Amino acid sequence: MLSQAMERLPTIISTALLATSGVAVYSTYKLLTIDSERQAKENVYETTKLVNQYLVFHYGSPREVLRYDFGPTNSVDFARRVADECLKVYRSKINKMKVPRRALDIGCAVGRTVFELARDFEHVTGIDYSQAFIDTCCVLKDQGSLDYSVQDEGDLSTQLKAIVDPTIDRTRVHFQQGDACNLPLDIGQFGCVVAANLTCRLPNPYDFLNRLPNLVAPGGILMLTTPCTWLEQFTPKSNWLGGYMDKNQQPVTTFDTLKKILGPDFDLIEDKNMPFFIRETARKNQWSVTHATIWIRKE
Repeated sequence: MLSQAMERLPTIISTALLATSGVAVYSTYKLLTIDSERQAKENVYETTKLVNQYLVFHYGSPREVLRYDFGPTNSVDFARRVADECLKVYRSKINKMKVPRRALDIGCAVGRTVFELARDFEHVTGIDYSQAFIDTCCVLKDQGSLDYSVQDEGDLSTQLKAIVDPTIDRTRVHFQQGDACNLPLDIGQFGCVVAANLTCRLPNPYDFLNRLPNLVAPGGILMLTTPCTWLEQFTPKSNWLGGYMDKNQQPVTTFDTLKKILGPDFDLIEDKNMPFFIRETARKNQWSVTHATIWIRKE
């Protein structure tokens, strides 16, 4: 019903324009049209198709993700590998007596990194803008598994099961819908904050980055990953962190801007390339390389 209503919206407003004159009516039409386009763009993250793609991305075994004996097998299990990077730093470099044993995954999608972080952290919160993703996370928390299907070819699909490692204490995790650019003011501080492949999909990544010093406790870990795929569809060009020439015609990269913004409050301890592989169908997939940076909050 909602999609039908949205499809009729331009016709309804156009009729109103013919019947009524004035700047106010045109302004209303413009605002409603922009809102309609925004909702259509955002709704892709509420679809069953995308939820299933992310379930196999997060929980699929190497054979479920990549059915062939060749291909980039080192690129699967990305969500787990992100958590492993954080836990490696947490176990070797962090004074656990000084930082909260709380972790936060912003843009958690269907939750694999959140569950993996719960191996060491006593409380882990996962936040995502998509309600469909959060609903999926909550089912996985409550039941420990979830049946889903992946597209093979046309209408053909394969049934799979996402399973949370039974050795993980699922009572340690919590999921909630939220906006990375407008997080609750009372959310507190964390010993570890993760945002994987999120930054270049935010409308205003500067707002998000400027909030990080208050989210990460002194001595705590921050891990960001981004494939730097800046698109005006998601982020106005004036808010891009990189991928453009400055006023002196010098190239500006995302990494340049991250160091400039985060440098006063964080020490960069590692940056590395991490491949990841998203299965779309049995024969069409996405292979990407994200730039991962790991930081420690200055004390």
